[in-house]
Amino acid sequence: MIEAIGLDADDTLWENESFFRLTEAEFCALLADHGAAEDIITRLFDVERANLRRYGYGIKGFMLSMVETAIELTDGAVDGRTIGRILDLGREMLAHPVDLLPGVEAALDALEGRRLILITKGDLMDQERKIAASGLAERFAAVEILAEKSPEAYGRVLWAQGIAPERFLMAGNSMKSDVIPVLELGGWGVFVPHEVTWAAEHADAPDHPRLREIGRLDELPGLVERIEGGAA
Repeated sequence: MIEAIGLDADDTLWENESFFRLTEAEFCALLADHGAAEDIITRLFDVERANLRRYGYGIKGFMLSMVETAIELTDGAVDGRTIGRILDLGREMLAHPVDLLPGVEAALDALEGRRLILITKGDLMDQERKIAASGLAERFAAVEILAEKSPEAYGRVLWAQGIAPERFLMAGNSMKSDVIPVLELGGWGVFVPHEVTWAAEHADAPDHPRLREIGRLDELPGLVERIEGGAA
């Protein structure tokens, strides 16, 4: 039996990455005189990756990485107005409404009565804001906001919740963060791909007997029943 089901938040329950890509396009337009869009995006990605250990995941780190990239690309000549617009872009992202993805409410309705745990990562304040705005908090027995989704981090969550890894299933849009670490612990990993996923979250799917993939979250309840019945 599956004792508990973990669900990712960003791009599994609600839209997230698409807002980063829209902001990225505006950022490229701001710096159009200093390089082609693809070159600016590549440099921004490199800066983001380097800054993850400093700022972690989320909008605030993204905002600081945009500022740093603008300074680098202009050799320090970026003007205050441009920096101000970059900060405005970040604030607009932080104020964006939370839009649930198709199938989410139907999935949660069908999973009612099961032990659900929301496991996300990123900036604490922003994640708490989105969880509250989503209206979904009461659907979950527990909410965990992690700095990083590693096997060790998942292990600590399961230990605190008293859940054996082999009786735990995690579903999310990131093969790297939501699926592979749980498989390594001995749990079930369900990949729910989103049409827009940050490059840093990409990973090759392992050949693993407990890996599954679904197209939308509302396919999850049926999958869980098939797993428990030995048919999936």
